[in-house]
Amino acid sequence: MKSLSYNRSLFSLAIAIAIAIIFQSCNIKKKITQDYDVAAFYWPAYHYEPRAEFLFPEKKGEWEIIYKAQPKEKGHAQPKVPLWGYLDEANPKDMDKKITAAVDHGVNTFIFDWYWYEGKPFLEDCINEGFLKANKGRMKFYLMWANHDATTYWERKNPKKDSVIWKGSVDRKQFNIVVDRVIAKYFKDPGYYKIDGAPVFCIYELHTLIAGLGGATQTKEALDYFREKTIAAGFPGLHLQGILWQALPSSIAGVPGEKIGTQNKVMEYFGFNSLTNYCWAHLQNPDGDYEKWADLSTNMWQGFSNDFTIPYFPNLTISWDANPRFPYKTGYINNPAPEKFAKYVEKAKAFADTHPKQRKLITINAWNEWSEGSYLEPDTLHKMGYLDVLKRAFVKK
Repeated sequence: MKSLSYNRSLFSLAIAIAIAIIFQSCNIKKKITQDYDVAAFYWPAYHYEPRAEFLFPEKKGEWEIIYKAQPKEKGHAQPKVPLWGYLDEANPKDMDKKITAAVDHGVNTFIFDWYWYEGKPFLEDCINEGFLKANKGRMKFYLMWANHDATTYWERKNPKKDSVIWKGSVDRKQFNIVVDRVIAKYFKDPGYYKIDGAPVFCIYELHTLIAGLGGATQTKEALDYFREKTIAAGFPGLHLQGILWQALPSSIAGVPGEKIGTQNKVMEYFGFNSLTNYCWAHLQNPDGDYEKWADLSTNMWQGFSNDFTIPYFPNLTISWDANPRFPYKTGYINNPAPEKFAKYVEKAKAFADTHPKQRKLITINAWNEWSEGSYLEPDTLHKMGYLDVLKRAFVKK
């Protein structure tokens, strides 16, 4: 009797182990493969940042202006309501939800807006405490140094939007500190996005960098130093990416023996490796019909590619409505929809396909620009619609 009971126990244990193995195998997700790198800009303002408490006293970050937004006129689609609720991106569990959805739907890279004001990082906990702890090698990321001035644009109740809170420019001493921090803390992470082995680092406002460093010659020296430090850290080089908009200078003065009178010559002088846009609002006035705005913006891509000797990577933008940041009405795109967005996704794929000598990288504004009305994250209106468009376009079955 004892032997029979023992055998039954062994049999039960074997069954339990078999069930566990089957269950585990069913829940192991296949690694998603895709031919394009789809990189969404990420605005890291949806967590508590002590330095921003004077702007967001409820300690919820910029969610505070999202759930308080009001329509400015009849038919104005405000407030935008996140389907997932008001997540804390500095919490690894909340960030895990974002990463999982991104990767499952073809967004394999986040481009984090990264800030450095008055000798200290700003809004960095989203990356350090949220993303890096939750990612576990699932997706890539890189930094866009958002080196613009911090202004009262972030202060909803202030009608004067251009008062400077912190300057975005840095001197050479601060630049060197930034270089050391970026290389040690981010470039060396296995998930950092690279092109031909070189970490990609994007700079938002080149003219602000030049102003802080004291001129074009000094800026070139600083960027050369950045490149040398990156190589010394074990990488084959540094891939500098610029944001193409009016803040990219078309000429620089004070460079002996150089005739620099175009944006392309500026990029060549400083040694930039590629360009993209941040959003269509930098290219065309964001007001009115989505498709008209999108057509005007995407029709500029080939001109950008022709005008520059470095690769241009196309940018897609979901929509635009920055009214939550303003006490008065500002222009906005009034009829965006996933099925309209799909048309321009295919246009971006076609652009990448017809430029085979460069990485098939497509940037998107944005993963979560809720305060500017341009986000892939699901809301209660479109649900997962925008992400589903990307999944159909980019994820191999």
